[in-house]
Amino acid sequence: MPASELTLQLLGGSAGRPSGGAVGGACAAELEALHAEVYRTLPYAGDLDPGRLAGRFGVQCRQPGFVLAVARSGGYLIGCATGLPLRPSTSWWRGLTAPLADEVTAESPGRTFALVELMVLASWRRQGIGRSLHDLILSGRPEERATLVVPQGATAAQAAFQRWGWRKVARTRSVSPGAHACDLLVLDLGEDASPADDLPAVPAPDQCGDY
Repeated sequence: MPASELTLQLLGGSAGRPSGGAVGGACAAELEALHAEVYRTLPYAGDLDPGRLAGRFGVQCRQPGFVLAVARSGGYLIGCATGLPLRPSTSWWRGLTAPLADEVTAESPGRTFALVELMVLASWRRQGIGRSLHDLILSGRPEERATLVVPQGATAAQAAFQRWGWRKVARTRSVSPGAHACDLLVLDLGEDASPADDLPAVPAPDQCGDY
């Protein structure tokens, strides 16, 4: 596909852009379809309940500061990234296999941005689209750092995030018998990262619904 037909857009999160709720209402069906297609062939997809995506996204997009970055080709949604700032009362740092120091987990307004989803259709990977979405949603963020979770079985995503400068700080407990454990990663914002290939997806952990 010619590069001129590929468009990237950042929605929500600041003045002059649609509110999170408006973004969710306009894009929810497209995002559900994208999520279903991306996760259909992933080895850890069994851990993720597609039926819970719509409700989870509906909650997230109503949170203050919710941001959605989308990639389209000819108007067709081929990738997206979502995120939002963590609240001081967040449960993000709970459910870990080992406790972290208070200076790591203590939240204050504007300290941490959570990258909740990052996904690109398989046929569009390794073209820099995932990295572009990653950079678009994190560029210019006022927070000190960003965080995300990624399943241990998502080897391509694990490798890409390491190349992008993310570091592992903890591991989450499995939420159900047989589910894959997840690693919790952190990135200091404002630091340059090295170029890397696309990654398939970063799932939002169901146990971290309270942002």
